[in-house]
Amino acid sequence: MFNDTSSLPAYLASRRSARPRDLVAPGPDADQLARILELAARSPDHGKLHPWRFVHVAQDQRADFAVLLERAYRAANPDPKRLEIEAVARFASQAPELVVVLSSPIPGHKIPVWEQELSCGAACMNLLHAATALGFAGGWVTGWAAYSDTVREAFGGPGERIAGFIFLGSLGAPLEERLRPVPDDVAFEWVPPATFP
Repeated sequence: MFNDTSSLPAYLASRRSARPRDLVAPGPDADQLARILELAARSPDHGKLHPWRFVHVAQDQRADFAVLLERAYRAANPDPKRLEIEAVARFASQAPELVVVLSSPIPGHKIPVWEQELSCGAACMNLLHAATALGFAGGWVTGWAAYSDTVREAFGGPGERIAGFIFLGSLGAPLEERLRPVPDDVAFEWVPPATFP
């Protein structure tokens, strides 16, 4: 159990994602990354299916990742502009560490696919929490590459989808706050229907 009941609410009240382009060295080392992934796996998982996978893209594989992204981008955009290709290259090289999270639901199982996909989202969020707990920052992004069949096939098998690219490192720029919903806009009390069927 979390013993410091004062710091967890304070952390959650101030939690912010980092922009991957603002993440700098040092990133988590191999042992720290293993611990982050171990903690991320402690996510709600109805049926104990672990319907997600973590794929680490090491620094020495980033050039190959950039080639993959450029090939995928050019396949979908036959006449890309120079700035577009440069943006693709920057995406591949940003932040010290990258974990690609795959949604890997088990079709036909008694646990609905929707619940399995929710579990994958929880694993992504726990990965960010774990990175923060170890003194790092992270950014969870998707974008066109997450929906590219070419990119997906390079990471996953049939039935898998990219849930996100999670970039990890140290903060190179202050985190920026963004507008958050107020509770009255998203939290409601249930009112039973006037008549039940």
